[in-house]
Amino acid sequence: MELKKFGKIKKSTYRKPLEFHQTGFASPATHYAEPSIDLNRELIGNKNATFFLRAGSNEFSVFGIEKDDVLIVDRSLSPKAGSLALVVKEGEFELTRIKGNDAVVCELWGIVTYLIHLV
Repeated sequence: MELKKFGKIKKSTYRKPLEFHQTGFASPATHYAEPSIDLNRELIGNKNATFFLRAGSNEFSVFGIEKDDVLIVDRSLSPKAGSLALVVKEGEFELTRIKGNDAVVCELWGIVTYLIHLV
């Protein structure tokens, strides 16, 4: 499996404030304005243990993961039945679906929490 490691997620220091300037008559849609969505805040539970990995091939299409998709992996989570896990087996990264109490000889690297799929 070919994965490209992006590293630790860093908090953005720049935040653009939401500004409104009144010119002329007020728009009836003014109260519908909302701030932009911060994907770091929405998708990352533990920023110190979260990593982005990019799939380098279509090897994991069985999991719906295609080449250049981004996996968000949290190393602080414990495996649960049905979780998609990134494991190290014989020195190679592999993806596996956790099935109950199956004892498999491998090192758990992290749990895949989100998949960013290219359209």
